[in-house]
Amino acid sequence: MENRGPVLHIVVVGFHHKKGCQVEFSYPPLKPAEGHDSQSLPEEWKYLPFLALPDGAHNYQEDTVFFHLPPRCGDRTTVYGVSCYRQIEAKALKVRQADITRETVQKSVCVLSQLPLYGLLQAKLQLITHAYFEEKDFSQISILKELYDHMNSSLGNTSLEGSQVYLGLSPRDLVLHFRHKVLILFKLILLEKKVLFYISPVNRLVGALMTVLSLFPGMIEHGLTDCSHYRPRKSISEDAGLQENTPHLDDSVSTADTSDANLGMGKGGRKVAGDHSLEGQKGSVPFSPSEKTCNGAQSSNSAVQRLKVPSRASPASSESDWETLDPSILEESDLKGEHENTASEQAENLLSSESLPITVQPQPNTGHAVLVPGLISGLEEDQYGMPLAIFTKGYLCLPYMALQQHHLLSDVTVRGFVAGATNILFRQQKHLSDAIVEIEDAHVQIHDPELRKILNPTTADLRFADYLVKHVTENRDDVFLDGTGWEGDNEKTLSDFGTLFVAAWKNTHNYRVWNSNKHPALAEVNSSHPFQGQYSVSDVKLRLSHSVQNSERGKKIGNVMVSTSRNVVQTGKAVGQSVGGAFTSAKSAVSSWFSTFTQSTQNLGD
Repeated sequence: MENRGPVLHIVVVGFHHKKGCQVEFSYPPLKPAEGHDSQSLPEEWKYLPFLALPDGAHNYQEDTVFFHLPPRCGDRTTVYGVSCYRQIEAKALKVRQADITRETVQKSVCVLSQLPLYGLLQAKLQLITHAYFEEKDFSQISILKELYDHMNSSLGNTSLEGSQVYLGLSPRDLVLHFRHKVLILFKLILLEKKVLFYISPVNRLVGALMTVLSLFPGMIEHGLTDCSHYRPRKSISEDAGLQENTPHLDDSVSTADTSDANLGMGKGGRKVAGDHSLEGQKGSVPFSPSEKTCNGAQSSNSAVQRLKVPSRASPASSESDWETLDPSILEESDLKGEHENTASEQAENLLSSESLPITVQPQPNTGHAVLVPGLISGLEEDQYGMPLAIFTKGYLCLPYMALQQHHLLSDVTVRGFVAGATNILFRQQKHLSDAIVEIEDAHVQIHDPELRKILNPTTADLRFADYLVKHVTENRDDVFLDGTGWEGDNEKTLSDFGTLFVAAWKNTHNYRVWNSNKHPALAEVNSSHPFQGQYSVSDVKLRLSHSVQNSERGKKIGNVMVSTSRNVVQTGKAVGQSVGGAFTSAKSAVSSWFSTFTQSTQNLGD
């Protein structure tokens, strides 16, 4: 069946008492040679049942999952999954199949899409899932086919610009919950570290994780297309055969890219000749038949053939050398004598580029946004070079990880990840991650002391974080640093952002990709930290508050102070009650004595 829109499949996943999680229905079929009720899965999507029906789901009546699947048949684009889970008592069913032996029935309805419209898909899917369960007869699948047609017709012309991409995400709640630690989370991802988010149920997990990613301009819209390139675990023999027959994802670029790579730079920015971008220029619509995942058949041969890249290819035409993450690759070439000076000037003037993803907010579609395929990143970039090429070259974004994917945390082909988990086994194996984010307590546990030192916020950072917290707490108008301007020299700029942090960021893949190209719009951006300035008493308070909240010693002192205060209050109440009781007794005795005295005096007078 020819795909007619962004939605690839509607899938129902159920829990079988003997077989576990399994696909019960798919429309169109996941494998066209088989029927809608086939339980057979494409090899790339073998984890689909465990992602759609999450671990520990039986503890909740309903839940929502966002997840990512790897592309099929060599396509580059990530497949975005949204799943709505519910459970119902078996006795409430009108039609009860013979294999239903438990008291409850657990199922998920999920959408596999080419567009990252998580919240929008969730809103539509929740209504259909509710109606599907209200039928109390899971053989009634017509509503699911109607859902497929409806979503493709209603989302067919959907643009990835504007507020609908962020539907259901709340940066305000994120800042109120994590406060200044939001900046730590942002920096961890910017440094491409292994970051694991943890909480139950899944909807709270994926909501927090995707909200953090929304802080990066253009990341959700255009920055996740390469975020789920991994191979499911195979047996040794199968894996060996795969390596022999399949080229590595990171070792191939198109011949069209190689021949026209040097056409990418021009006076006014970047230009792309014909379809010659790194992965082939995308069409005017966000999806096309050539980009969709294949349904069981190999894609037809196109003009873009995949070849092994020479070991020293031009940096403008090759991504394979990024596998070594060697900083010299892009620094050795001058790209026709023009690029080197521009990049050097940008590096000097924009040492604080870490602030760009924070201070330049995603803007609604006004008709003036210009997006072009990045010659090196392969992502759709704006004139600032956003989104940054973070989730590329083996750096994964997995909003929810099933226990069956645990091996990816230690996979040698995975250089890092931002992942979410609800199973405690993920959290217990701390050696597999650089940081564990416990969402419930807003606790960011960083294992390496050196990394903690790099991420330690500067005074300017603390001012910025304090501003954010006050900004969202007081419900101010959404004017983000409007009408402000700052000046400063480069050395001061470095110290404002943290010299160690800037040095660490300049060693990352995303910085090298960003710095290897020209971004004309950056000339309009001030390169200083927005909260630089002279120290004051308020800065001392901020630093003390940060230290108390984050250091182990500070936490112990804080706990002691809270405990002491509680004991003092309780003791005060006890003393007050004791003194108050004594005072009342004394007052009563005096009153009784005085009454007796006056009565005696009166009797004597008589």
